[in-house]
Amino acid sequence: MSLLKFESMLKTNAVYFFDLVEFEEIIIHYLDAGKHALAKKAVKLGLQQHPASVDLKLLQVEIYVFEDELDKASMLLKIIERLEPNNDEVFIQKATISSKKGNHKEAIELFKKALTFTDDKVDVWSLLGMEYLYLDDFKNARLTFAKCVHVDFEDYSALYNVIYCFDMEKEHEEAILYLNGYVDINPYCEVAWHQLGRQYFILENYEKALNAFDYAVIIDESFIGGYLEKAKTLEQLERYKEAIDNYLITLELDDATAFVCIRVGECYEKLENFEQAISFYKKAVHEDPLLDKGWMMLTNIYYQHENYQKASYYISKALKIEEDNVLYWRRYSEINLKLNFYEEAVTGFEKCLGLNDDALEIYIGLIDVLSFLGEFTDALNALIKAQRIYKDSAEIEYRLAGLFFILNKEKYGYNHLILGLKIDYDYNIVLKELYPIVFENEKVQKLLIDYKKATE
Repeated sequence: MSLLKFESMLKTNAVYFFDLVEFEEIIIHYLDAGKHALAKKAVKLGLQQHPASVDLKLLQVEIYVFEDELDKASMLLKIIERLEPNNDEVFIQKATISSKKGNHKEAIELFKKALTFTDDKVDVWSLLGMEYLYLDDFKNARLTFAKCVHVDFEDYSALYNVIYCFDMEKEHEEAILYLNGYVDINPYCEVAWHQLGRQYFILENYEKALNAFDYAVIIDESFIGGYLEKAKTLEQLERYKEAIDNYLITLELDDATAFVCIRVGECYEKLENFEQAISFYKKAVHEDPLLDKGWMMLTNIYYQHENYQKASYYISKALKIEEDNVLYWRRYSEINLKLNFYEEAVTGFEKCLGLNDDALEIYIGLIDVLSFLGEFTDALNALIKAQRIYKDSAEIEYRLAGLFFILNKEKYGYNHLILGLKIDYDYNIVLKELYPIVFENEKVQKLLIDYKKATE
């Protein structure tokens, strides 16, 4: 009634009287609803009618803090503190201001002072725990949030924060002990069973993880997070059909997500049901066309089945989304090699090098394609760059030998051929495969025969 009366007053510009409790209820309602402009009007009218009210002044402070008018808030708090030096809300608001200014240690001391005056310690512990988190003081944060849980076992926000602190300290065994103690007292808490399963999963104890997730979904049959984690655990146990069943339950409970569709597709792929795998990968990219992983999964499955035309189509989709991904450019080059699109393959290898992927196989791939295209000078330049990184590499030395011979620089060709023979004699077969004219050269053949006799 008081809320309707207040809003009616605002519409008519009339002035009605409200007692102090009514004003507090109206203001708190608007603050909780995020209607700060109306809360501000109510505070202003409230203080006009009840100018001595400390509670209304504290609500005014709260609005100042929300509006980032921290100096005004601090000034008003000084006035309130003179009136009520032991008011816990004064120290809570002072701590909030210190926190907003980044003075978290100061905020902690102020919250501790508030605890000496308040009867409602849980709310202050929750705020204090957050300050410890800001400082990455996970131990004190955990101990503080644990106090909240001890008072109220259904304070799941505090429970999550306790486990988050264990996670950040990588104390998974300790988290398991804590959660086992918790479920002994509150055995029908799906959140706790879910968190317990997560800890076992991290420690790769998949059977116990599965057991915990089973309890979570038995307690709450609509617990999507429980089914997702259970499905992921079943994947680790290579029970792919059961994993699929649990993923599909999540699709029944909520709208389809690209993440779930990809996971189902991967399970079907491991079961060698490629048709279903492709179907779910396509569902994934339908749900989220900007998910490059979905396009990449389609690329890979078609590549493995030697359907290079479709693989080429899907890799282009992935690259439009994630053009700086070297793994995608590698696959792009491999696909174009299979399609005999050599210039495109060169582009792919050069993109990899431009993105600092200077793996030996990238250089070798680029050099061999350039050689095949007759771009011998470009191939030689790329080889020289590779040699600076990969010294004493037979793959590089034999290729250098072949290219120098082709470019009529026999002296250099012999030098690199000898270096290659010293590193790995048998690898001279690369000359036969890549540079057959060089391999069949009488002088080269003589060197190969003489070197082998000398080392036998």
